[in-house]
Amino acid sequence: MPRKSIEVSEKSGVRYLHFSSDWIQGAMRIRTPNALELLYTREMMAGVLLREPPWPREALLIGLGAGSLAKFIYHYLPMTRITVVEIDPQVEIVARLHFRLPNDPLRLRVVLDDGADFMRQGDSSFDYILVDGFDEHARAGVLDTRPFYQACRARLSAQGLLAINLLGRERGFELSAERITQAFDGRSLVFPSCDTGNTIAFATAGDPVDVTADELRQRAEQWRDRCGLNLLPTVARLSQAGYLANGRLVL
Repeated sequence: MPRKSIEVSEKSGVRYLHFSSDWIQGAMRIRTPNALELLYTREMMAGVLLREPPWPREALLIGLGAGSLAKFIYHYLPMTRITVVEIDPQVEIVARLHFRLPNDPLRLRVVLDDGADFMRQGDSSFDYILVDGFDEHARAGVLDTRPFYQACRARLSAQGLLAINLLGRERGFELSAERITQAFDGRSLVFPSCDTGNTIAFATAGDPVDVTADELRQRAEQWRDRCGLNLLPTVARLSQAGYLANGRLVL
């Protein structure tokens, strides 16, 4: 069902999208509209540390929100074609009017559909699937079920990665992580929660991810220098959590 209330506000040079008055769903710094303002959106792009260019060729976003991830991929991964699935047509209108979502249907296609239905009914594959879909009460519903995660697995290419925003401080976070682990036969990784409380999980079912700690840091530095995407704190937290104990990240 479409969301009942969508609000846009501004404070200190940042424009915010709300699905309810007390929950920020997206944000854009007006002077840098293509940057990722919210920390968790930056962390959802950590897949660029795990695969080598020209990955990803095809990206799928479940949930449009303020369009932050779609815009970032559009501007900084120019070889990537993007499909966004959004259930509420009002969200697309707001993203275009207030958050500068590009109008380029050849590279950025918005599909008005239920994300779970889209995943079950199609057969095209994607290199990067990013799931960030919630209702006005911050509930993921069917997008946080084992069948949905299995459907995501079926739509991943050989180089495919799935990234999911789990909202780590909400009830059921551990159960969500377990469902992902089951759907991907253990090939999943839950990043240590960032300061906002959002927790990002990654999963894959195809080609192994095997990246050294030095490669992670080098790639993070390259992205920081290129466009300001700073994933060095993410690499540091992965190291502190013991995920790089043998000097490499394997998934």
